[in-house]
Amino acid sequence: MNLGIAVVVGIILIFVVFGWLKHYTQHGVEVEVPNIVGLQKTEAEQCLADSGLKIVIIDSTFSNNVPLGTIVEQNPPEGSHAKKDRSVYVIINSSFHRQVEVPDLHDISYRQAQTTLQAIGLRIGRVLYEPSEYRDIVLELRHEGEPLNAGDKLDEGSEVTMVVGKGKGTEKVKVPSLQGKTLAEVRALLIEHYHLTVGLVRYDETPAPDKIEEYIIYQQSPTPGTSVLEGTGIDVNLTLDVEKAITQTVEEPEEDDFF
Repeated sequence: MNLGIAVVVGIILIFVVFGWLKHYTQHGVEVEVPNIVGLQKTEAEQCLADSGLKIVIIDSTFSNNVPLGTIVEQNPPEGSHAKKDRSVYVIINSSFHRQVEVPDLHDISYRQAQTTLQAIGLRIGRVLYEPSEYRDIVLELRHEGEPLNAGDKLDEGSEVTMVVGKGKGTEKVKVPSLQGKTLAEVRALLIEHYHLTVGLVRYDETPAPDKIEEYIIYQQSPTPGTSVLEGTGIDVNLTLDVEKAITQTVEEPEEDDFF
């Protein structure tokens, strides 16, 4: 008799335990997972909460093809079923554009420059052709109409304009005075206003990389006022000595001084 009572009590306990587990785990109670791809994080959180689910960000990525800060991937996927209070794991697109450094592309071929820009995530919009010493070499990069210098920062995916050489023109122009200007200023000035280019570049001392943008021109060839064909390269000498740049008499630099 005692054995029978023990068996009955055991069976009752088993049913009680299984009933409790079923209630605790909500066995058989599932909801359909909604689509949250393309939503901002706060929107996705609310959408999942309405279905009794939670969001967990497991990774981030960056793409120019989808809006910043939106969900690009979810697991479980849309239409699958999950128990309430379970997590949906997501990958989100970065909320900020990555920035890339503009490389020095002066005087390299158009094709090489095109490959380099694409590799770092910049897009070529317009290609402009200007007279130059040589054909199909890069004279300048511009962004939103402004010249770009090596080392400038742009958002990944930005569009740039490339100015490419088309060889010497047939018209003659007078060479302007370049004394006291930086190399970046001279590149823009010659291309935009005179259809000339920078030729050989020499420094009066070995330039430190962190100072190179501060050097100014103290000597040039051809000299100011000389008439040359469009596209001609103007050779320049640069220094950090402002007084030298102001007082230096402009004359033809020696050919073997250049490197």
